[in-house]
Amino acid sequence: MQDVMATLWHKAHLYDPSRASVATWIFTIARNRKIDLLRRYARPEPEDLPWGPENAPDQADAIALQQESTKLAEAVRKLPKKQRELIERAYFGDLTHSEIAAETGLPLGTIKSRIRLALERLRHAMN
Repeated sequence: MQDVMATLWHKAHLYDPSRASVATWIFTIARNRKIDLLRRYARPEPEDLPWGPENAPDQADAIALQQESTKLAEAVRKLPKKQRELIERAYFGDLTHSEIAAETGLPLGTIKSRIRLALERLRHAMN
């Protein structure tokens, strides 16, 4: 409450009677301050990071990951050339769609459509 009153005191010159009544202006400031406080205190604390060596991955998980990686690489190879090149630039080259459009000279909509189609094909290939 005190913080809201201090804000009102410092921002009194910003009040415009043509936009809202005094009560509405005060309640809006109070509401926004409450939302700010709730957001601040609702943020989760970062998790503690474990110290020391990581546990070795389970052998079955490692094999499954390797098989899945091989399957994905094969699915990427089977994509049409135009789609494959865009997927490689976007996901392996860490380029944004706009950067790819600037490099290739293709319209941004074409880039997005080809990447979406390629991801859909990869999704089907991985299932």
